[in-house]
Amino acid sequence: MSLNNAYNQSQGYSNVEYPYSNAAYSSSQWLEKEQARSRRSKWIVFGSVLAILGLIAVGVGVGVTVAKDHKSTSTRSASSSAVVNQTDPNDPSTFQLDSRLKKSFYGIAYTPAGSQYPQCGNSLEDVITDIQLLSQLTDQIRLYGADCNQTALVLEAIERTKVNMTVWLGNYPVPTDPAPYERQRDAIIDALKTYGTDHVSGITVGNEFMLNYLNANGATDPNSAVGNQGAQLLIANITDTRNAIQALNLPKTIPIGTADAGSFFNTEVLEAVDYGMSNIHAWFANVSIDQAAGWVNEFFQENNVQVAATLSNQPKMYIAETGWPTASKDAGNESNGPSIASEPNLQIFLDTFVCQANNNGTGYFFFEYFDETWKDIQFGGVEGHWGLFYSNRTLKDITIPSC
Repeated sequence: MSLNNAYNQSQGYSNVEYPYSNAAYSSSQWLEKEQARSRRSKWIVFGSVLAILGLIAVGVGVGVTVAKDHKSTSTRSASSSAVVNQTDPNDPSTFQLDSRLKKSFYGIAYTPAGSQYPQCGNSLEDVITDIQLLSQLTDQIRLYGADCNQTALVLEAIERTKVNMTVWLGNYPVPTDPAPYERQRDAIIDALKTYGTDHVSGITVGNEFMLNYLNANGATDPNSAVGNQGAQLLIANITDTRNAIQALNLPKTIPIGTADAGSFFNTEVLEAVDYGMSNIHAWFANVSIDQAAGWVNEFFQENNVQVAATLSNQPKMYIAETGWPTASKDAGNESNGPSIASEPNLQIFLDTFVCQANNNGTGYFFFEYFDETWKDIQFGGVEGHWGLFYSNRTLKDITIPSC
């Protein structure tokens, strides 16, 4: 048994061999896949910018305004009306528990459906349903951005359902345009003024910002000269967020952090934040499902936790994303080499990662709550099939671990 395998077994991850000696698990191949994901995310951002320019006459503030009058929420959208039952149809806090769901996850990654700017088709009714389900799985969720009023919608839904949940808010900035960052910053500030801080755990500025910047500028090293240039752009947003939050004189200090692909953290950025969140996917590293959980743990410890511990500020590190896809839109992408995208394999990952990570004290956000149809339409492959639930909010053919 290798030392690395012994380490993983001591952490509770069984049947794990050290994968890096296998060419199929090379970091260069993972880099290529992460860069491909980066190009897709950039397409989303720039497509949105073009759409904004085309719709500028409509004005600012597209989204759903949430009133604080606690009006009746008896009207449920067709997509979610049959998913959760309430003993009082006018009181979302009276939702009935689903015996299949267990509060076993440290956290779950979540984006309300219809939160792509500028279309903004989300609704409070759907978010309430999501919170009713999510609160049976975890005490905390992370958001990626603040467009389409999603911060206020989530905090309002938590308030109406009366669940004990906290949210890691998100701001998704774009290196080439300050407007998206500023728009989302202002939305977060407005939400904090309205809802306070009781259900807020942190604010994450950037998601794969460094990966996207490096890819756009033909570089791969986050600590190179090019990487440091991108880092200064992100640090400016992080500093601005910190200053804006401090100016509110809130009753508690809200940590400010960033999220990026596991190998793309810039040291200067980490030195400017309170926490870092790392996207780590065994699927994109071509790791087999029986070794996936141990690989994620080992990668996180070696490349993120240990590195952060050497910095003067010692930022707290979390896993921002990890999971396993259950399907592919096309046959050509249904396998990562050694394993396929399937619900049985998601079950294996759940059974070998969740409780073990909990026991080890690893903070993670499982990816993700439900399938995102727009990704399946726009990108194909496995992109739209990472959810614990289908897009219609029905649980997949899986058993939630008991931890």
